[in-house]
Amino acid sequence: MNTKRPACAAPALEAPAPSASQTYCYSNLEYSESASTALAEEVALAIAFNGISQAVMLVTPTDLEDFIVGFSLGSGIIQDATDIYDLQLSGSGSAQYAQVTISNRAFWNLKQQRRQLAGTSGCGLCGVEAVEQALPDLRVLPGAPLPPVEWLDGLRERIGAFQPLGQHCGAVHAAVFMNDKGELLLGREDIGRHNALDKLIGGLIRQKIPTAGGLAIVTSRCSLELIQKVLRAGIQTLVSLSSPTGLAVQWARRHNLNLIHLPQKNAPRVYSPTLENQA
Repeated sequence: MNTKRPACAAPALEAPAPSASQTYCYSNLEYSESASTALAEEVALAIAFNGISQAVMLVTPTDLEDFIVGFSLGSGIIQDATDIYDLQLSGSGSAQYAQVTISNRAFWNLKQQRRQLAGTSGCGLCGVEAVEQALPDLRVLPGAPLPPVEWLDGLRERIGAFQPLGQHCGAVHAAVFMNDKGELLLGREDIGRHNALDKLIGGLIRQKIPTAGGLAIVTSRCSLELIQKVLRAGIQTLVSLSSPTGLAVQWARRHNLNLIHLPQKNAPRVYSPTLENQA
């Protein structure tokens, strides 16, 4: 984890392998005393497919391979993991690079999208050139039963074990996967809510964890791009600890995705399917 530093030492400008958090000095606005605290780190990750630059994303420097696989699938660049032939990471300090070799089919699809993204940690659809790209034609899921309510009991507290960075220094979102037995299996964290979900999806793919009957949990607000990523991954239930947007609900209902909001103090709210569809 973190190496020990002198009190209030300035972080190195270039480090060979940036950690997820570093210690920084601060002073109180009203007093002269100084102290230090851990803050979440972020790096600029430039992603190139078959030698062509595609995106620069600000990410937490952990589980980058998972992120690249999940980002490639969630952005519609690949159809499944077999489209990725090779993945090489390089760089130092705050500048990281990923060279990804993909199939001719996927590369042709990428060129057809005509996208050139310059992403930020809070960005969802920046760089999309046409409304058709923001609202793609995605396959409708076959539909799945809603999870038992017992699976969601105490969920906010239970997922804490999958948020070590968030508990250590805050400022990050989390995405967690629960299997078809109600067991929490995998979690990923990132400064970007989209990135956290991409990392989770990539981790599920790379570890060959079956998603049938399971559900994804996100700690952030649930907007359209998160719905699209889950649909492309084939995960049939999404639980959000924050409210969904209206468009997210519309897409979930249209594509047979179970969408559940877990408020902090109230019972789980099922936005999709509707009561009529559950009958």
